[in-house]
Order: sequence, then C-alpha cells, then structure tokens
Amino acid sequence: MPGERLSVRSTREVGRFPGAAPPVRVELTIQKQEEKKQEGGCRQWFRKTCLCCCKRQNSNTYDLTDKVEFVKPPAPEPTKPKPENGDAKEMGGKKLLVSSVDLLSSKTGLNRQEHHTDLYQGDELIIRRGQTFQIEMELDRPFNAEDDNLHLELKTGPLPLVSKGTHVIIRLVDHLEDERWEAKIVEQSGNKIKLSVNSPATAVIGLYGLTVTTSTSKDEAATIHDPNKNITLLFNPWCEEDAVFLDNEEELKEYVLNDTGRIYYGTEKQIGARTWNFGQFNEGILEACLFILEKSDMPPSGRGDPVNVVRVISAMINAQDDFGVLVGNWSGNYSDGVPPSAWSSSVEILRKYHSSNGTPVSYGQCWVFSGITTTVLRCLGIPSRSVTNFQSAHDTDVSLTTDVYFDENMEPIHYLNSDSVWNFHVWNDCWMARADLPPGFGGWQAVDSTPQETSQGTFCCGPASLNAIRSGQVYLKNDTPFVFAEVNSDKIFWQRNLDGTFSQIHSEKKAVGHCISTKAVGSEKRADITHLYKHKEDSEEERIAVETASRYGSKPEVYGAAKAEDVSVEVRMEGEGPTMGADAHLSIVVKNLSSQPRRTTLHSQVAVMYYTGVLKDTIRKEQTPVDLLPNEEKTIEWMLPYQQYQNQLVDQAALMLTLSGRVNETQQVLAHQTTFRLRTPDLNVTPLGDAFVGKEMAAKITFTNPLPRTLMGVIFRVEGLGLQEGHEVPVGDVGGHSTVTLTEHFTPTLSGPRKLVASLDCKQLTQVHGVADIVVLEQ
Repeated sequence: MPGERLSVRSTREVGRFPGAAPPVRVELTIQKQEEKKQEGGCRQWFRKTCLCCCKRQNSNTYDLTDKVEFVKPPAPEPTKPKPENGDAKEMGGKKLLVSSVDLLSSKTGLNRQEHHTDLYQGDELIIRRGQTFQIEMELDRPFNAEDDNLHLELKTGPLPLVSKGTHVIIRLVDHLEDERWEAKIVEQSGNKIKLSVNSPATAVIGLYGLTVTTSTSKDEAATIHDPNKNITLLFNPWCEEDAVFLDNEEELKEYVLNDTGRIYYGTEKQIGARTWNFGQFNEGILEACLFILEKSDMPPSGRGDPVNVVRVISAMINAQDDFGVLVGNWSGNYSDGVPPSAWSSSVEILRKYHSSNGTPVSYGQCWVFSGITTTVLRCLGIPSRSVTNFQSAHDTDVSLTTDVYFDENMEPIHYLNSDSVWNFHVWNDCWMARADLPPGFGGWQAVDSTPQETSQGTFCCGPASLNAIRSGQVYLKNDTPFVFAEVNSDKIFWQRNLDGTFSQIHSEKKAVGHCISTKAVGSEKRADITHLYKHKEDSEEERIAVETASRYGSKPEVYGAAKAEDVSVEVRMEGEGPTMGADAHLSIVVKNLSSQPRRTTLHSQVAVMYYTGVLKDTIRKEQTPVDLLPNEEKTIEWMLPYQQYQNQLVDQAALMLTLSGRVNETQQVLAHQTTFRLRTPDLNVTPLGDAFVGKEMAAKITFTNPLPRTLMGVIFRVEGLGLQEGHEVPVGDVGGHSTVTLTEHFTPTLSGPRKLVASLDCKQLTQVHGVADIVVLEQ
C-alpha cells in the first residue's frame, strides 16, 4: 500500500560479493500516464509479492507510489579449508600437486549436452567456443587460495605461441567475464576442486593438449601435471558473439545437428533427389575433419576465423592441387576407383582419406564434393547446406556473361566456346557474419568445393555473400563474380565479322539460374531459394543487378555505358535519427544535375540487421516514381510505421534501407544503402546530495517506456566502482509509456571521481543505460 514498506531479502545475492559495503536500500516509484485505464505493471508485481497488504482497488482511478526496500545481507566470511596436518601456515608451505584431472567429458554429462556435442561418438571433451565448461581436479591436499597458485595451459598446432592464440594460459579469477580465457573455482570439497572455464568466441578451433601448473607462494619452481588428455574446441553457432551465430533453433537443428539430408539433381523440369548421409557425428569423422585442417597450409592461428576455415575447406575437399580429399572425374571411366554415382555417404570417403594419411579418394563429381563439404562444416560447427542450381553457367573468362561464338556463316566456333551451361551443379551455403565486408553482406555465403576454376591460384571458391550476388556487387570478395555468373549471367551470342571483330547479335536473359534448391528445414521437402540468389527474372531490380555486375567483368561494354550520370540519390535523417516506439522517418533526396528533365522509379526495401552485418528479414518493399525538372532537387519523405517493425527487431535495433533505380533518359543506374538504428531512451541518473566517503547518499534513476505496449519482466542493474557493488533490482512489468523512478541508497567507499552506471534488462527493449558522474570527498 502507498506509504507502507516491505523488507525483501534476495537470496541470489548472498555470498556473491565478499566484503561488500553496508546494505543497499532501494526505493521504487512507478507512475503511469494513463492510470485511469488499467493497473500499472509494477503495481501488479508488488501486489503479487505481498498479497496480504496490497489488494486491488475497486476504483478505476488511483495514484500509485510503492516503496520497496531491498536489504542485502552481509556476505559470510569464506570458509578456509582445514589442513590435514599442522596449521594453515604449515599447509601453505607444502608443495601442491595434482593427483588427477576429470574433464567431465561423458556424452551424457552436462559439458557435452550444454555444448550440443553429445551426438559425437566417444567420450572425449568436445566443446564450443564462447561458452563455459567444467572440469574437476583432485589435489594431494586442500587448495588454499591465499598461498597456492594454479593455472591451466592449452596448446594447439606444431608451434604453440601465446601471441598467436595457439598457446593459452588460463588463470584463476574471482568472477568470470565474457570474451576471454579464464577459470574460477566453483566447488571445493576436501582435496577436490571444480573449475568453471570460459573461452572467447574468437578462439582458435581445433585439438588442444591440456596441462595444469601448480605452485605455492614459497615455491621457486612450479610443478606441471600432464593428464594426457585433449580438448576439442569447435565453432559455436549458439553463441551470439561467435561469427557463425544462427538465431533460429529449427535451422540450427537442420544445418548443424542433422546428419542426413537430400541432394537434388537432374533438370529444372525433372528434379530428382537422393538421400545423403553426412554422418558428421560418426566415429572418426571429427578426427578426419581436424586432419584436413592439419593437411592444409593454413597456420593454426588462422582457425579462429570462419571465413579462412571455409575457404581452406573448399580447397581441401578436392584433390586438384593440394592432395585434398576427393579426385574429380567426369570422363565416364572409373575403373580404378568408385563411380561418383555409387557414393551415398561422406563417412567412408573421409575415413579412407584419414586412414591413408591423406591419399585422395577416387572419384567424385559436384554432388559428392558438396556432400563432403556439408559434413566437414557441420562437424566443425559452421551451419551449412547443400544447394543445387539448375541450368548452372560456367563462365571461363570472367566476363560475367555466358558467351556463344559463331563465324560469318553462323557455324559455332568450338575453340572459343569454352563457356558452358550445366544441367545442374551442386555447391554449398554456409552461415556467418562477414566483418571483412560492408554491413549487410553477412548471412548465407556460397562456397564451392568442385574444382572448376582457380581462385588466387588455388582450386577453391567462396565464401561469397548471397546478398552481394543478388545485388550484382561482384567486386566484393570471395569469388562473387564466378557465382554470380552461375546463377544470373545472360547468354550472349556473338558473330564474327569479315574483319575478324565480333558483333553481339542476340541475348537470352533467362538462360541460367533456375529452381535453386535445398532441403527444407525440418522436412524432406524441397525448398526453392532462388530468391536469395537473384531478384525476380526480368524485374528492373534483376536487370540492374546484371548490368551492375557486368561493369566489373571482362566485357563491360556488353550493356553499354550510361549516356550520362547526372542524377544522385542520398538518404538524410533529422537530428540523431528515428526513435524506438515511433514511426521511423527518413528523407530520400534525389538531385537532377542536368539541364534536361529526368525520370526514374526508385525501388526501396528495408531489412532488419544484426550488429554483425547479417540481414535477418526484409520487412517492407515499395516503388516510388520520381519526375525531376532540370536542375531540380526533390525530397521524398520515407516512413516505416512502428507496427511493421515492432516484432521484428533484434539486438541493437539496426535496419538497412536499400535503394535502386534506373534513369529512363540516360540508363544511369542508381544505388544506395543506408544503415540506421532506432534510438532507445537513456536512463536518467541523478545524484541526490553531496558525496562523502562513509556517508550514505542516494541517486534517482528514471526511465520512461517509449513503447505503446507493456515491457515484461524488467530488471535494473546498478553498479558503481567505489560507490556500491553491482546488483539487480527486479521491477516487473512496465506499461506502455509508463515512467519508473528508482531511488538507490548507498555508501561510497572510495574518494575521487566515480561513475554510477545503470542499465535496463528486458527482452523487448535493449541498449537502455545511463550514467552519473559523482565526485566523492573525504569527510
């Protein structure tokens, strides 16, 4: 009830902050703008907490002021382990030795289950980076934190180096933090300790050897214990900080955990399907995949970047120039090997390659190369799928067209007709962020292990961004022009003139890139993903992509240059940009720099984007005709309604607006991309009174929900070094446009300039925080 106080003891805080300052007192006030309509979210939370003294009022009109006092009990003194013989001083002087190490690596244990590695055969420790795991140790005596030192060391590769991330020293800390190697003792019983170990989401993947180093404060020499146990570290698509993070549980089950699939073949009008056993969890397959990485020339320090790993895998799956896994053969004569069509599994091929110490296996064609690539990438933790393109072009001269040459009598010139169109071709998509590319080009990447053309001197292809392929931005690496030509090149017919030159006589715009197919998520059906590789055939967007790409090919004159480039387009935003909870407004400015009128149609689409540059979903498309008078500048007001993005946003609330068009009079192509975010409100943190060491003071924290809907389960986190320990304040539900006022009481322990930092924890609204500068004086 208003004016009544309630003392709440949070059991989660007990023992979390040893040596904490005096108890923290918090006062919470919630004010709702439209209190006549409904009961406020925080009122509901308080009433649930204390039903006996807070009953619902019958009246629809009320003023609400709740004060909740949180009393944090002093942390108990840590219990020091008792020495077996003699006093603590004598125990501290005794050398500390490791008797045994248990990696808790059973398939049925928490480590393997929590890391989604319980499907791998064997009982070795297989974990994913960016996620904690536990190990247990038995020592020859109880561990004494005051006198004993202990750290772990992990080494991978032939020459482990700390500077390269291949020699890792893991020290004990009091509190685990993200994005670093560290360990914490979480349990201690007699001579046994249990460690929780954390790894960064950028760690080098592979097989690590483990040692444990111990010493006491009086020892000059440390003791190294080698348990003769290894740890395998994989990519982690379940970890938000990992570049291969995939935010869809059903797709994770399909593209990482599913060990069987479907690969499509035939023609676009007669699509066939065969079941393929990827078998990434079968016995010996993980070892074979790691062996492939070892056989490559990539240094172990490069195995932390999935772009590098995927590119190396695409080279190593074929045996063309590096004694890779599989020999390609399209001759029809397979007498000294296995015919490509006889394979139905990656398992036997990978086992043969590994057991023979790297002797290439015979024979394979595109679907076999793709099936093995899917196996290896999924095994290493990179989401992957096999993809079939029907009427797949093979551009041999980087013209970004499929060229057919005739002589003066319209007879084919065979020695010039090196470009070809395959009935079908199978490659792979893999999922990752692309920090090496501009924002918006992460997500699905094409990678092809079939040896067709060399890339930078090696038979490999990719990873090439599907978004770059779709928009014709073939200047972005890796091998984007080649994949673009496979799915969206025009077939150009040329005739030789009497003087030996060639003239373009015909073109086919729909010759290649049909029915691009992969297995559907969670079913045996075929999913058509052509729209991810190219815009709708003959649409203006598709034509713009083709002509944009051709500018970077060996025949840029095929489509002719624009007569003039005198129209510009840009996007402007007012002030600091759109705010969360309201319609997003931007201005599109189109300028005509010529003395003639210009006409175009602007195609716009806006997509949700992760902070890593990966696009999630397109949430709006539209077309806008634009007529410009000579030398006219026209501003188009663009608006994205709140209702269209309210349930679509991800962390950071980022969006990408893409504009494209063609000027009718000059054929100039217009293209522009703008990334923006929906700004969230700050927490307003205001100190109350002067600050002195040892004297209680207060600060007021105010937050207004910017959304027209209720925020569920809001929690405030407050911390200030030298002011008070970090802690959580559960607020509960906060109604639409409601204001929450929180009063923090604390006693500064250190003088000088200090910062009180507050943040809001809520799934529906992220990146809300605030800070107050406080100068603490000595009394």
